[in-house]
Formats: sequence, structure tokens, C-alpha cells
Amino acid sequence: MSDGGNRQLLVVLLLALLLGFPIISLRLLGTHTTSFSPVNRTPTVNKCRSLKLPAGPPPTFHERSESDRFVPGTPPTLIRNATIWTGAYNRTEVIYGDILLDKGMIINIGRIQPILLQTYGAELVVFDARRRWVTPGIVDLHSHMGNSPSPDLSGSADVNSFKGIAQPWLRSVDGINTHDDSGTDRGINKLPGSANAIGGQAYIIKLRKTAERSTSSMILEPPYQMNSSSSDLSSPPRRVYNGTRMDTMWAFRQAYNEATKLKQKQDEFCAKLEAGQSEILDGQGEFPDDLRWEALVDVLRGRVKVNTHCYEAVDLDAFVRLSNEFKFPVAAFHHAHETYLVPDVLKRAYGGPPVSAIFSGFSRYKRESYHFSEFAAKILTENGLTVVMKSDHSAINSRYLLHEAQQAYYHGLPENVAFASVTSNPADAMGMGHRIGYVKQGMCHFAEYTSNYPDLAIWDSHPLALGATPVQVFIDGIAQLENPAVAKKPDELQRAPKIPNYDEEARKAVEYDGLPPLSPTESSSELVIFTNVKQVFIKSSMRVVRDFFVHDEDALGELIASKGKPICWVGSRTSKPTIVDLQGGSVSPALSYYGSPLGLQHITLEPSTTDGEIFDPLSSDVPSILELQYGSRDALMAYRSGVTTAITAPEHGQCFFGLGTYFSTGASHKLELGALPQEITALHTAVTYNAASSVSIQIAVLRRLFLSASEDTSPLGTAIKKVATGQMPLVVEVGNADAIATLIMLKREIEAVYGNTVRLTIAGAAESHLLAKELRDANVGVIVGPVHPFPHSWDIRRILPGPPLSKDSVISKLLDHNITVGISPVGLSRFVPPGNWNAQNLRLYAAWTALDSDGRINKEQALSMASVNLEKLLGASAQAENTDFVATVGGDLLDPTSQVVAILSQRSERVDIF
Repeated sequence: MSDGGNRQLLVVLLLALLLGFPIISLRLLGTHTTSFSPVNRTPTVNKCRSLKLPAGPPPTFHERSESDRFVPGTPPTLIRNATIWTGAYNRTEVIYGDILLDKGMIINIGRIQPILLQTYGAELVVFDARRRWVTPGIVDLHSHMGNSPSPDLSGSADVNSFKGIAQPWLRSVDGINTHDDSGTDRGINKLPGSANAIGGQAYIIKLRKTAERSTSSMILEPPYQMNSSSSDLSSPPRRVYNGTRMDTMWAFRQAYNEATKLKQKQDEFCAKLEAGQSEILDGQGEFPDDLRWEALVDVLRGRVKVNTHCYEAVDLDAFVRLSNEFKFPVAAFHHAHETYLVPDVLKRAYGGPPVSAIFSGFSRYKRESYHFSEFAAKILTENGLTVVMKSDHSAINSRYLLHEAQQAYYHGLPENVAFASVTSNPADAMGMGHRIGYVKQGMCHFAEYTSNYPDLAIWDSHPLALGATPVQVFIDGIAQLENPAVAKKPDELQRAPKIPNYDEEARKAVEYDGLPPLSPTESSSELVIFTNVKQVFIKSSMRVVRDFFVHDEDALGELIASKGKPICWVGSRTSKPTIVDLQGGSVSPALSYYGSPLGLQHITLEPSTTDGEIFDPLSSDVPSILELQYGSRDALMAYRSGVTTAITAPEHGQCFFGLGTYFSTGASHKLELGALPQEITALHTAVTYNAASSVSIQIAVLRRLFLSASEDTSPLGTAIKKVATGQMPLVVEVGNADAIATLIMLKREIEAVYGNTVRLTIAGAAESHLLAKELRDANVGVIVGPVHPFPHSWDIRRILPGPPLSKDSVISKLLDHNITVGISPVGLSRFVPPGNWNAQNLRLYAAWTALDSDGRINKEQALSMASVNLEKLLGASAQAENTDFVATVGGDLLDPTSQVVAILSQRSERVDIF
């Protein structure tokens, strides 16, 4: 992997705290806090006295003249002309001015007097921010980087221990892989795993390569005796230990009871020592200690923060009871999919309400996450509770953790809270607000004290604007990007996007326990008039084009539809009735989704809610028509977001897995008009590394099947003959460049035998940029999924990361070679959990692709990659008479803050109004 690829996470994610997949507890006692060694005192006395030391930094922490993380030789740096979000004053303070960095600290902020700068002379490095936004470095409260590294290799899988349900004595720092490709050009890690009720101790680290190249040198604040934290899991680990919630809570109570007894023994021993009892003073007694329970004892003493993996109301309530029974505060509930439904339960927790560390939309992958709402962050904030957005890396690529905050903002989270959710709030939650998460300023024109917040990001646009990318990153005052690739962004992206009012949607989310009705408020097969339409995008069989009313791009017109079909649009209208006022919005072709088993699952990890996997497709018939499950919440939410159709193929874990189907995401059953536009679209297969059979065997099977297809009369043989004769596409999910090259050779071989052009589509395609010329010459189309590739496994490690690490992305490289490209928001890999929930975000990823391209991809091309291109590559019908349209207010379909207000469906002969 290139140096740029190795450093991809470093760019955005400046800091990674080492939080366990389940719960996590972080030691607050830093080196400066607990290095207690009075002269002429015995170790026993020191131990007793250390028990009374408060958590947090010492009073003199901010008086230091040099950071303990300062790297000698780092030049002083002046960041000029910056728009600075500091995190102060309820996260609302913005300062315009300069930032002076030196000795691994911030020396001053704001209007800095020239006399101070003159003392540095020629040594001072000056960076002109050009009024760009400068913020604290991004802080991730929940990551597994390093313990569950990339690429995924068995020799470095250290995230979970299966030796017991409660193991507070394990330390994630002992398993951090410093060769993790998802971090800096040296690896990092967070916490121990979700398989246990108590998974171990978590550590907070920074993503900066150190000269020592060790895990220890990456720890933000080395804790006392390296006893950093304890990791608890409140959601029952039943999938590992076959237990119930009752078993899990009993494991918790047993563990905390043992810690309570040990704490009492320690307190009694130290009381005797203070009272001067002779047997203690003479050294006849030993300080009660036990390595197994020391972390939980520190939890009870308030010196370790507890972070707990906890989804549902039943689990939240149980853990709150536990906190009150054993009298310890809870720093954060992680995942916390139902905290927004039970804010009063959180307020009953011992020591005050925990933070809710949540996703913006990752949900419905298991039953515990089914009732989640995209308005959860807004609702929690309005109830006076603190919200943190986290990655759970690599469930979400933590390089794009800021995107989680953006999506929460697009669903009503206030601007100041949204950005604090990935900076100040997680820093405070882990007890490290004195080191990270803020940009602290000095007093008056000269700093009365220096600040210990030298981790900064300078952004190319407003941090909450879609696609915001750093142009420079400082960690410990050290610039991290040598030659950043910076895309030119529209001026309007320097301001926070304007967000609609979602109060009613949030109210309904609570009223319906997270499951509000998703059906249209009105459906009409009669005449519908859309007024104040700014622009219309038209879809042909080849591409999407834009059509303005009259010749003025600023003109507003009307669009008239009957039975879901646009029949005309005019520049002005004087007659009455209006059905939908788009307020300067637009009408665009609807999008199509591909990439996960949408339509085959309601809850991914609940088998009774899914179609199930094909066990041995090579020895049985290939399904001609899938048994689709209409009406899933993921499908209906995609429909309401402008994704009106999807192409899905059977779930699989093998090589061959069947035929694709093209269906309507808004239909309630298959007999409904327009529910199944095309029963069979393409033959789907995969080349999978680390599968039951080798890649060589998988390719050999494909070759044998195609070269002997003329003799095969089975359903599989019939499908293969259609592929060989150019009647149906062959879609192969594969990311590795070597396998793609072999497939190109196989395509040529089949064409030579049958004399027809084989319509080959490569899906996933993480390394396809390495073969752009060869793919073009072979007339092979590509579906890139996810839009931002990630090196989950060894076979897809040679990614092209895109800005700011590389000017080109996989998509732009392919388009430069005139290859037909479609996009998917999810990873087409068995290492990535199915992303049905992400179908609704397809329009965001299409828009993001255009923003990353530095002007090389316009809106029409972006819409094409998520509609007509995708349909063509997957064999779905793209006739104009079957096109659905989407009406939006507040912008066009690619504007992240626009709202879909209607679907014009020609297939269903109706207009659905929301």
C-alpha cells in the first residue's frame, strides 16, 4: 500500500481513543497526576496516599513551558487568517485570527502582537489558512483500530478474548497492532471487544507515527501503572456465551461485588496505617491488591471512566440500576440506539446522566438496533443530554467520522453541538478535555498560560458541509500532510448548510417508539402540479441531463404530472390549483441501489427476518426469481430518500450465487403495480479470497461453466448461455486487481469461443484503478462500492484514498479512462456487514463523489452513476417510460439538506406525496 494509503486515517482522525467495542472505561490518572513518590516513605504508604489523589491533571498542568509530547526539532508554526472554532462558551465561540504553535503547545490565539513573533526569527513556519475553518482534531470515542486491524489477518486479530464473560484485567494496549493500514503509516488501536460483558481495559492514543515506533509512545496520557481502564458490555453477549440478559447482569454484579470487597479491604488497611497501628507500621501487613480487580476498584473510586455498550431500554435501565447499586458513574452508553426514548432513565444514573455515543444512521442490523431514529441526536440534545458521534471503526471508516456529525446536523442537531459531538464532547467524556477537543486561547494579546491543545485540522470548507476535507492536520504541533490534494469547493460551502425544521419528525419518532409510519401521506393518480420548480433533470438511456425552464437558470416554472408521468413543464402559469410548492427546488430522476441484500432482509442478524443464504448453488438450481420481502423499513426509508428501485441478488458466502432482481423499494407486495419492473437482470457471482475454496478453483469453475455452457440445460446453464451470447450481464463482486485481470482474460476467452461481446461488470472494485486502461480496452463496466474504499482485507489493500492523500480517487481515475461507472454506498465485501440502512444515503455519496473530483464530475454525472449507469451495468431496464422522478424542496436531490416531498412513479401510475 502507498504511504498515502497507509496514512489515510491520520488525515481526518487526529486522535483515536482506545475504547472497547462494548463498553469502555478510561483511566483518568495521567502521569502527572499520579507520579507520587514522597521522599523517605515506604511503598505501602505511597499506595494508601495515592488512593486519595483526585482524577485529572495537577493544578500546574497548564503552566508547563513544553509539552511532554513535544518532539525536539519541531519548528514553531504560525497559522494566519483562520476562522477558529474553539469549543468554548457552550461550543459556540468562533474567533477570527491567528494561532501560534510551539513546544508542542498553543502559545497564543487571536490577534498576536508582532513583537512576540519577532522572537522566533527565520525559524517560524507560516501557514496561511485563507479564512478557512480551523478546529480541534477529531476525537473518536469508540474505535477498534489496531486491535481489529486492517487488513484483516488472523495473526493480528486481538479485539476479543473468549476466555470468560467478565475480564476487567485484560488490557487492549497489549494487542495494539502498529502495522494497521487504517491508521498512520504505523498502526493504532483502541479497545477490547464486544464478545464479553467486561472485555478489558481501554487506552487513549494519538494517530501519529513516533520515533520510538511503539504502542506505548502513542498513548495520549500514560496512566498510573498502565492500569488504564475497564471495558464493560451491557448488551448481553448471548451470541458468544449463549446467555440471557439475566446471566449478563449477574456477571456484572459478581465482578463489581468482588471489586467492592477488595476496595473495602484496602480502605480498612489504610485506615489502620493512618491510625498508626503497630503491625502495619512494622511492615507485618501487606496492602490488599489483586490484578484481576484493580481496574474495577478504580471504577468504584471514581478514577476510571466506564463506557458501556448498551442498546435498548431494558439494558439501559439494568445498567443504571447497577451503577446505583455499586455507586459508580457511567461515562457513556455506546451504540445507545434507544437512549433517545428513555432520557429520564439516563438521568437516574449514579453521578449524573451518561453521554450517548451513537451512529447517525447505522441501525437495523440486529434486533437491539431496530428502533433507532436518525433524529436521536436532536432528541437527546433537546432533553439536556450529551451526544457523541463515533465510528466503531471499522464498522464505519473512522477517516470519515466527521460525516457522522454532518448527517446528525442534517437531521436537526444544532450546529455547535454537531461539531462538538466529534471533538469537545468525546474529549470530556473520556476525561481528556485538558489535552484534546478544544482550541484554547490565552488572555488579552499575550497568553497568560500556554495551552495543551496542539491538535488541529484546517478544512477546505465548513466542517458540517458535505465532503469537508482537511487541507492540513497538526498533531502535537506537527504538520502531518506534506503535499495535500485540495479540491476547489464552491464558496457557499464555507458556511453551514441551512437545515429544515424537523420538530414534527422528531416528535413522531418518540411517539411511535422509533417506528413512525413511512407510507406517503397522500397518493394521487390524477393531475398533480408542482410549482416554483427551479430545474428539472431528464434521464435518457445513456445519461442524466439538466433542463432549465426558459433560458434563465434562475427562472421558476411548473411541472404537471398525470398518473405519475411528467406531461409538460412551462415557464409560468396563471391558473390555480397547486398541489406541491417546491419553493425553488427541483425534479430529478430517481436513484437505484445495489450493494447489500435490500429486499431480502428486515433485520440482518435475525434469520427469521431474512431470505437466508444459498447453501450450495453449484449443485442446485439457480433461483430464477427471488422471494423478495417488501416493506422493510430500510427499503421504505430509501424510497422516501429518492431511491425508488434496487437491484438485489441472493445472499451468499460462495462463488456463484444466482440471478439479480429489479424491484420497487416503495411497493408493499409483489402484486402491486410496478412492484417488480424486471424479474431477472443479471447473473451474479464473486471471486472471494479466504473462502472455502481457493481463488484458483473459483476462476477454474467459472471457466468450465462458461466453456461448457452449450451442453448444460439446467437453469444455471441457461443463464450462462445468455451471458455468453451477450443477452445478460455477468456481475462479479471482486476488489483485487490480480483477480480482475484474470476475469478480463476470461472474458476474451469466452468471446473468442462464442463470437459475442460479454457484458462484464466488476462490482466492489477497490483496486480497479490499477487496471483502468485494461478495463477500458476490454469494455468492462465498474461499480465502485463503497465510494471511499477501505483496506478491510489483504486482497484490497492497494486502494486509492482520494483527497487529501491523493488527487485522484478510484472513481475519477476510471472516469478519466471513459469507463462506465456506477456507485454503491456500501462495501461489496464479506468483511463488511450488510449496509441496508445506508441505501437512503445514496444521494449523499453521489454528491460527495462530485465534490471530491475538483470539478471533474458534475451533478448530471453524479446522478447518472447512481441511476442510469448502475441500471445499465446491472442489466436493469432504463427505458424513459419507466423512469421515476423525485421532487425536492430546499435544493436538488444532491443537496444534503433538501427534502424529498414527492415521488412521481410512471410504473405505479401515481404520485406519492410525503
